[in-house]
Amino acid sequence: MTVGMTTTEKTKTEKDFVTRLADAGEEALQRIADLPGGQKALTAYNDLKTRVDDLGKKVRGIDALEERIVKLEKEVAALRKAKAPARGQAPRKPAA
Repeated sequence: MTVGMTTTEKTKTEKDFVTRLADAGEEALQRIADLPGGQKALTAYNDLKTRVDDLGKKVRGIDALEERIVKLEKEVAALRKAKAPARGQAPRKPAA
């Protein structure tokens, strides 16, 4: 940004730049759609974007599952340790 610009001027300049960029993007998308096969390419891109978003959601869920597995493994290990001394004792036979 230019030195000496006020915050309002900076915000206006940034908005102008973003607006110009958005307009250029919309124009580029329209040109692609007008090309032969362009509509198919845009549809494929949108489908890909949707699939990547879905994969992202699933991957975020993996972290929670890993945490649950670690917790369950600790619980199983604790239960095994608690049962280990009980296995060492043979059951007594009743006196006949």
